[in-house]
Amino acid sequence: MKKPIIALLPLYDSEKESYWMLPGYMKGIEKAGGIPVMLPLCTNTEILDTLADQYDGFLFTGGQDVSPGLYKAEKSALCGEICKERDQMEKYLLERVLHLDKPILGICRGIQILNAVLGGTLYQDLQAEHPSKITHRQKPPYDKPIHSVRLEPDSPLCLLLQKPTLGVNSCHHQAIKELSSALTPMAYSEDGLTEAVYKADARFVWAVQWHPEFSYESDENSLAIFREFIKRAAQDA
Repeated sequence: MKKPIIALLPLYDSEKESYWMLPGYMKGIEKAGGIPVMLPLCTNTEILDTLADQYDGFLFTGGQDVSPGLYKAEKSALCGEICKERDQMEKYLLERVLHLDKPILGICRGIQILNAVLGGTLYQDLQAEHPSKITHRQKPPYDKPIHSVRLEPDSPLCLLLQKPTLGVNSCHHQAIKELSSALTPMAYSEDGLTEAVYKADARFVWAVQWHPEFSYESDENSLAIFREFIKRAAQDA
């Protein structure tokens, strides 16, 4: 079977004015059997249409906070750095790839922008808006689980991993507040946050709040998520 080519949404460093990528995203895709390619940061719709057509799957990565404007909210003082160009690019590309019904995996910011683009809302700062004893922003090393999530019975993730709970790593201060009606939950944290979702009417659209790109080497469950994504992307590669 031909290896699928996976497009990775770029990370952006505003201080250095540079595009970059955490190696775990690429290495995780490689280990799962795919070929990763980082996209340019671009808002030209003709280019984005070409990119959407060209690649077999799309990984929406972590990074800056999602602009509250995407879900029609005022920006809180506790909202972190946003990247308007990235928000614009990801909204357009996400809608285009959903239309083409190509496989999508979202990680951290990826689950947040998926929810926002599809009509859901976000907590702009968990500590202020959803106080909890659960650690959602752990210190290094990031490959170690810091809290657990409960997998929804009969959800695709539960069927894949064959377990009711899962230990996950965590490094975020925003999260899903109101879940989009287009998405179905697959996992909840101990304090009630939606930590994994899928789009039931899509070929493959999964997103998780935790970070398999940090733990795929030490955790078979993280690698299994990458492998399932690659398997679906390979079907039409």
